[in-house]
Amino acid sequence: MPKTPRSTPMKTCCLLSELLEEAGLDREKARRLRKQLLEGVILLCQWQLERMESATPTPRPKVRRVTVD
Repeated sequence: MPKTPRSTPMKTCCLLSELLEEAGLDREKARRLRKQLLEGVILLCQWQLERMESATPTPRPKVRRVTVD
């Protein structure tokens, strides 16, 4: 693809699409990657919630108050 100077600036979305295309990412591949990333975040959050629900609170040691004269 030859590079030619443009007389009018490109819109941001077009420029981004061109950049992704040059990097080898088409729209469908980017969508699949985004979906995979979001599913990973969901799994991580579910795992953390399960850990929080299954964790038993540790009993705090009783504090003995002592007055000092």
